[in-house]
Order: sequence, then C-alpha cells, then structure tokens
Amino acid sequence: MERLFNAFVVCQNKEQCSNSILRFIQQAMMPVRYIGNEELFHDRRLEVNKRLAFIGVELKENGKFIEVNVATTISEAEERANRLKHKLENRNTHAEIFNYCKSQLLVNNYFHAVFEATKSVADRLRKMTGLYTDGSVLADTVFSTSTPLVRINNMQTATDRSEQLGLCYLIKGIFGMIRNSTAHEPKVSFLITEEEALDTLTTISLIHKKLDKAI
Repeated sequence: MERLFNAFVVCQNKEQCSNSILRFIQQAMMPVRYIGNEELFHDRRLEVNKRLAFIGVELKENGKFIEVNVATTISEAEERANRLKHKLENRNTHAEIFNYCKSQLLVNNYFHAVFEATKSVADRLRKMTGLYTDGSVLADTVFSTSTPLVRINNMQTATDRSEQLGLCYLIKGIFGMIRNSTAHEPKVSFLITEEEALDTLTTISLIHKKLDKAI
C-alpha cells in the first residue's frame, strides 16, 4: 500500500494532474473484475467516491467517471456515497421510506432515519382513513376485523382475518419498539446500528407494500 501511495505521489508531482491516477482507478474498478462479487464492487465504489467527491468526480456503476459538484465538506462527500441508502435500494425498499427520511439516510443518521420512517406508517394510515388518532389506537381502529377501515384482503376466511390482524400487530410492534422508545430516550442512549436500521426499515417497507395493495 505504501509503495502504491508513493507511486501516485511521484506521478502526481510529475504530471501535475490526476489523469493517470484516475485511469488506474478505472482499470482497478472495471465491473468485469467483480463478476460474482457485486457487493465488494459497490462497497469499494462507495469508498472511492467519498474521496473523488472532493475533486468533482464520481465513478458510476458502469465503471465510467462523470463530473459532479465538488464537495467542500466531509458530510457532503458522505451524502453522495452512503452505504445505507445503497443497501436499501438493493432491497427494493418502498419509495415512501425515502420520501420521509432521505436527508437522514444520506448523513448516516440511523436513529432519525428509523424514527421518521416509523412515523410515515401512522401518517399514511391517517391519510387513508381521515382519522386523527395515533399509535396502537390508530392501528386497532384501521385494521379491525369487524369494521375495518382498511383491508389487505377480502376478509372472507380465517386465514384472511389472521393476515389482517397480523399486519395490525406488526405495525403496533414497530410503534412500540421504535416510536415509544426513541421518543423518550436521548438519542445518544438509544443506539441503532446499521444492521438494525436496515432490518427495521425493510420491515416498514413491507408494511407500505401491503398498504399499496389495500382494498
């Protein structure tokens, strides 16, 4: 690694431009080199782009460079190459989640990303039903098996009713685990890791996809 760094320094000092270094990066990051190991390619590309952002260059997924606005702070560079956002996109996460927590995702703030995404479920249920309640009361009213305001199936069989109740319990569980906890805990004491954020946001994505198909 040190020899490579020294070679880059010599090249940069000699040519007074970064063209040769960029060609090296492009060769090393050719997508064909990562067939069968796409995750490694994406991880490396994201890390490379964090640095390239400071000279106004970004390496795209096709292995080609494009010009972008020059980043002036570390947070701007992180915003362009956020691992969490990329992994959520790979999981085909529902667009509603990005609508509510885009800025938090881009700065790697897992706490706020999860909290805002959880709120999006309650917000959507209120928009769908016209209710003003919140939390478990909202979920119980919306998904009542006797007088449901939202149905995710025809409610004709015991299996249908179990699925309806299951979604209700899932939503109430998310509310209890995230909203009630994070609302009363200082941010620094309620730690949410990247893996936990991914799992929770994926669950919330599933809820939104179920609501997309509501009757």
